[in-house]
Amino acid sequence: MRQIVILSGKGGTGKTSLTAALAHLAFDENELVLADADVDAANLEILLKPELEEEHSFKGGFKAEIDTSICTGCGRCFDICRYDAVIPPSSNQEKSDYRIDRISCEGCNSCLHQCPVNAISSQRATAGKWFRSGSLYGPLFHAEMKAGEENSGKLVTIVKNAAVEACEKAGCTLLMVDGPPGIGCPVIAASAGADLAFISTEPGVSAIHDLSRILGTVRHFGITPAVCINRSDINSTKTIEIESFCRAENIILLGRIPYDDSVTIAMSKGIPVTAYDPETPASVAIREIWKILSALLQSSAFPELTEFQGLP
Repeated sequence: MRQIVILSGKGGTGKTSLTAALAHLAFDENELVLADADVDAANLEILLKPELEEEHSFKGGFKAEIDTSICTGCGRCFDICRYDAVIPPSSNQEKSDYRIDRISCEGCNSCLHQCPVNAISSQRATAGKWFRSGSLYGPLFHAEMKAGEENSGKLVTIVKNAAVEACEKAGCTLLMVDGPPGIGCPVIAASAGADLAFISTEPGVSAIHDLSRILGTVRHFGITPAVCINRSDINSTKTIEIESFCRAENIILLGRIPYDDSVTIAMSKGIPVTAYDPETPASVAIREIWKILSALLQSSAFPELTEFQGLP
């Protein structure tokens, strides 16, 4: 089984659209399992239209709760809380009406240990859900975090592990992970165990900066990076700079994808662009990228490959 994670270092580079298109192309050659690891804003399901098969709750961090029937209103919890999570009573309330702001609560349990009458309890709260669904291109594992909740890295790990287990159990040849933007804990969790990081970048002002950050992340964990330049014709100068940077850093350059209105149209219809119109410029470019990527993934000398480095 090969694992590929699609990353970007920032949002808005077409990562999810590319994942859907690659899944469409890969399905003809592979037994495929998919995972959407962008749990804070999961949207791969919009393009794949999966049918829900399983639903599971995700428990996040601890949240405090005050039992007003026991609370004496001493205010010790309010004084001790470093996160302003304890809401004191207003002037027209009873003295015991202290409450917890669950969004602000960090679950440190300081208030619980300081309460003189044991009126405060703390339990893990349901912070989201994760799902297994069936799609046209194979099982899809995805999740949804509640607004304001944390521990998204932990939820990504659950989604990723479930996808790996399903892939191994079914004897699938490829696990494709739509990773989160940025370089934080969710990205690290999504990248764990990956053979290759498919990095989507675009020729913007911060392109080299963002690319450097995500490259530093994947290289730290020993993952082979490969770069594609999306919307490459919107700024030719920046595209050339990205290519020069990749050559200098000895990074695999998979190809360029031109700006194409068909991508937007396909997204509005909820279809991968390669399925919507195989002959549109973006589809042709993505298909060529997949040919190189497929050869990379199938090579027995995968980590040491050099023959695909650089564009013609």
